[in-house]
Amino acid sequence: MNRERLESELERFEGDADARQVVTRQARDLADSGRIADDLGFELTVEAVLENLDDAPADHSLVERWNWWIGSLELSHGGYEQFQVRVY
Repeated sequence: MNRERLESELERFEGDADARQVVTRQARDLADSGRIADDLGFELTVEAVLENLDDAPADHSLVERWNWWIGSLELSHGGYEQFQVRVY
């Protein structure tokens, strides 16, 4: 996963530079874990992150969108809680 590209692409969502950094780091950790590939059968890419964040409610901030997606993964597959942004 291209960290710099993801951080840049995240500018489309509400959130400051700190929020983009935190979400980018969590996305990188998630990609490195291999969980998405194991559970869903695809490699986590910048495009996949953006598509999933786009699915979140429009009134959510960047961090809320990330946690919404990760929460969905936690409910459906388990083991994703560690990738949530807890304190922002």
